[in-house]
Amino acid sequence: MKRRRPSLSINDNMRKTMYSRRAMLLGGAQLGVAGLLGARMAWISIAENERWNLLSESNRVQLSLIPPRRGWIVDRAGQPIAMNRSDFRVDLIPDRLQEPDRVIGALTELLDLTEEDIARIRADLDEAAGYQPVQVADGLEWEKFAAVNVRLPDLPGVAPLQGFSRYYPAGPAVAHLVGYVGAPSREEYEESRDPILMVPGFKVGKDMLEKTMEEHLRGEPGARRAEVTARGELVRELETRPDVSGDVLRLTIDAGLQAYAARRLGPESGSVVVMDTQTGGVLAMTSMPAYDPNSFSDGISHLEWNMLSEDDHVPLRNKTLQGLYPPGSTIKPMNALALLGENIDPEETVTCAGRTRIAGGNFHCWRRGGHGSVNMNRAIAESCDIYFYQMGVRVGMQPFADTARSVGLGERFEGLPVPYQYFGTVPDPAWKQQRFGEEWQTYDTVNATIGQGYMLTNPLQLAVMAARLASGRNITPYLISGETPRRAGALNYTAEHLAIVRQGMSDVVNGRGTAGRARLPVEGVELAGKTGTAQVRRITMAERRSGVRSNASLPWELRDHGLFVCYAPTDNPRYAAAVVIEHGGGSGSAYPVARDVLTYLYDQERAIELLESYEAGWGGDITERMALQEAEYRARQRAAEAGTLADPLAERSARNPETGE
Repeated sequence: MKRRRPSLSINDNMRKTMYSRRAMLLGGAQLGVAGLLGARMAWISIAENERWNLLSESNRVQLSLIPPRRGWIVDRAGQPIAMNRSDFRVDLIPDRLQEPDRVIGALTELLDLTEEDIARIRADLDEAAGYQPVQVADGLEWEKFAAVNVRLPDLPGVAPLQGFSRYYPAGPAVAHLVGYVGAPSREEYEESRDPILMVPGFKVGKDMLEKTMEEHLRGEPGARRAEVTARGELVRELETRPDVSGDVLRLTIDAGLQAYAARRLGPESGSVVVMDTQTGGVLAMTSMPAYDPNSFSDGISHLEWNMLSEDDHVPLRNKTLQGLYPPGSTIKPMNALALLGENIDPEETVTCAGRTRIAGGNFHCWRRGGHGSVNMNRAIAESCDIYFYQMGVRVGMQPFADTARSVGLGERFEGLPVPYQYFGTVPDPAWKQQRFGEEWQTYDTVNATIGQGYMLTNPLQLAVMAARLASGRNITPYLISGETPRRAGALNYTAEHLAIVRQGMSDVVNGRGTAGRARLPVEGVELAGKTGTAQVRRITMAERRSGVRSNASLPWELRDHGLFVCYAPTDNPRYAAAVVIEHGGGSGSAYPVARDVLTYLYDQERAIELLESYEAGWGGDITERMALQEAEYRARQRAAEAGTLADPLAERSARNPETGE
């Protein structure tokens, strides 16, 4: 039989004990939570007081940076080359952009955007970082700018701005000198983490001086504090700290000469460099054709970019620093200096019959019938190839290479604030062995003595060569006015030898030489120089027997380059210059440009009158011709899209306005 368990009964005392324990536990928990909350409140109110005050203030007060105005770039007389002007613009901020199709559609209606503009905006939005502003339009009229501001509450992500934009008065004439500005890239922001790079409308230098002198030109940003509502609406302005403009950058450039040189190149593809032989200051450094830096700074369209990229005259290349050309006969005065250093008698003659046989090969003079008996002066003045062939074989290549380097060829000029310099080649036996693993040959020397073969130079180096031969000093180019130029010591050549070379260069223009039409139309001022023609194709023996084709009969890209180096006045040199015309058909395309550019330095009125007569035949000035070119390109693109494109645009004329060749 099972025993029954005794039943449990809870009396009042036990019940009281149980309730008191529960109350204690609950009360303890409540006290613990209260203690934690109190401690947290104390921590926030005391230890983190400053942090939360700042967060609270940031909800009420909006802080925004004010982009600084860039410093002006001016010429040696203070005339502006790059400046700032008031600007109304509209940007999009990708992070804040909602319903992009609707917003872009509204902006299209308000700002009369073209299909090309819309395509650019969409492409830029796809590539931009979230914080990076995308330009919609700038240079707006007040009415359009105001219309966007009125609709702003309905256009999230739209940022209308009133500020300053970069402006280049001479446009394409200074593109390859100063460069342009543009919105900072993602890489630039990630490298510096500077918050000013996130501000809509802020731009940084992208090329040439705008890029290399960025720290000098940028300035310090300002700041603005404003009280706003929770929705970000402005209540009142609290405080504004003005921006500090960048410093003015004064150059050695003569702005008038720079613009004139660019215009004088006309439809040609080439470069002009002018230097002060007393200081080394660069007075003009022009490369044409060029892009319009105002378009690049404002945001170039895809159509304009494609037009520039496809142009066979390569307007995007800085030919002054990136163009490398065989110097042709422009180096013959320098080679004569090398021969004098090897004790060659300047009166010794060589017979030029139009060709000579050296090392088993035939080498020709540019004058088919030859020059007859030629001494050093006549060899320079009339540019006799046979003289330098034979003398070059006698002394070897090394003296020519050493002399070339001493006058600036193959040199990278330290101190120039430029992002790139292609400094070419001055070949010699050691260079060929290192470059190709081959021995130097006699025919290499023969080619080098007339500036062909492996030898390559840029236009700036040619101008330096002319300046050093003219002054007899180790002139170094510089661009920033006020800088102390490097001390220019004397070249390691005797005054007698330099005088012989200079006389030959003077006779090129003022005697029986190859550039009589390069004489300056300025009374009492004589120009000395040296012509050069650089072949870009090989002429076969079969062609020589049947008659070498004229440049005019060849496609533009197969025509000879035209070169000319010079200085003036001959009796007391002050200016030196170099002109290179790509595929100009020979030196006849180059020396008239040099003559007119130097005429500008002595008689501006006469030079401009002559230029205007040329431009009338070229189809207008630079801006007018570029506008016509763009219109033609746009028409061809439309025709291509419609499937009706027939013939491409006729080849651009490369004729010299003086000779008609």
